[in-house]
Amino acid sequence: MTMLEYFKLILEKVSFDPALFRMEFRKAAKKLMEEEIAELKKWCIDTFGLTYCLKADPSFGI
Repeated sequence: MTMLEYFKLILEKVSFDPALFRMEFRKAAKKLMEEEIAELKKWCIDTFGLTYCLKADPSFGI
């Protein structure tokens, strides 16, 4: 399992709480490479929707 896959799994598990989602996404962003962060953002938007992602972490708008 890659780190990217690991963080996707974690984000799925904490998606019930936007604050936890934000915390875990920020952890992921510190550990992943830029390309992986872009892929993770795209996956989050595809999986949870842009509205949820922006509510959980405004950095999705960047």
